[in-house]
Amino acid sequence: MSELILKACKELIDDAKLSSTDLVFKEVCLNVLARARNVLSDAQFKQLLTYAEERLEERIALEIKLN
Repeated sequence: MSELILKACKELIDDAKLSSTDLVFKEVCLNVLARARNVLSDAQFKQLLTYAEERLEERIALEIKLN
């Protein structure tokens, strides 16, 4: 069950990355991480945290390129 939750969290982050402004994307990431912390194992949460960090870095790199 927790693997399914982890996958859903990653999908939420990806959806927000594609369809949100920078501020909304960051807020979604924070909300997902805050809620996921209560239901995922420590290892899964660390995996999700790394995933969110990578998406944030991609978003920042893309914004720098566009400017």
